[in-house]
Amino acid sequence: MNEDGGPGPATEVFVAHRNLLFTVAYEMLGSAADAEDVLQETWLRWAGVEFEQVRDPRAYLVRITTRQALSRLRVLGRRKESYVGSWLPEPLLTTPDVAEDVELADSVSMAMLLVLETLGPTERAVFVLREVFDLGYDEIAEAVGKSPATVRQIAHRARAHVAARRPRDVVSPAESRAVLEAFQRAVQTGDMQSLLDILAPDVVVLSDGGGLKQAVLRPVVGADKAARLLAAGWKKVGAQISFEPVQVNGCPGLLMRLDGELDTVVAARVEGGAVRGLYFVRNPEKLTRVQRETILSR
Repeated sequence: MNEDGGPGPATEVFVAHRNLLFTVAYEMLGSAADAEDVLQETWLRWAGVEFEQVRDPRAYLVRITTRQALSRLRVLGRRKESYVGSWLPEPLLTTPDVAEDVELADSVSMAMLLVLETLGPTERAVFVLREVFDLGYDEIAEAVGKSPATVRQIAHRARAHVAARRPRDVVSPAESRAVLEAFQRAVQTGDMQSLLDILAPDVVVLSDGGGLKQAVLRPVVGADKAARLLAAGWKKVGAQISFEPVQVNGCPGLLMRLDGELDTVVAARVEGGAVRGLYFVRNPEKLTRVQRETILSR
């Protein structure tokens, strides 16, 4: 603190960069709860630093956050091995400005976070820091404990890996919202043909209940299987379910409420005017951040 009792310069710098640091940690982990823990650990280490000797506070903070996230990522990997059913990232309600930043919205979308799950911890850190936050190779090398030359090689491999798996089309928020509205109408009416029309032939449906809520334990692939699953689910709950359009991870999404209580967050991957990926997060431990908007930044 300053002599007048206000926050000191180190605290002010941390607060100024907090949203950036949270975004870095969240993109590396796919978990808001773990990202918050990483920020707490970052703050404890930052508070013990001689602030006046830090030449670039932003780079220093990103470096601490990355190292803590890497440690946490390895723990998460072991936790996911015993997870019940499909594991999906923890969804966030995001502010409108996230959707306006096309690159940021793409990087935090459910579809992209699932692609990042296929990278190793160091590859994921390098990709996020380079492609999303545009850090230099020297900075990234310090953060991940590798040489700049090695980081360049890792970045090249990670970029190629992601490019082969990421969504190919750039879809506007308006188009995504229109497709999601058509999907919502089809589900609510239980019209099989309307569902088949809005689902891509190779659609993949993932449902995450974490063993705490009923969910499909394996991916459901194909429009026919997905449509039958959705129609059967709607017939079971019917009018008890209501939908609320929201921004989920920078993209149009839906909150599903059962008898007025939040039950499921729905995110979608839209391509070619159809739904190619549907992600249902039901695990109540992952729904705490959708009670309020989360500010993300680059």
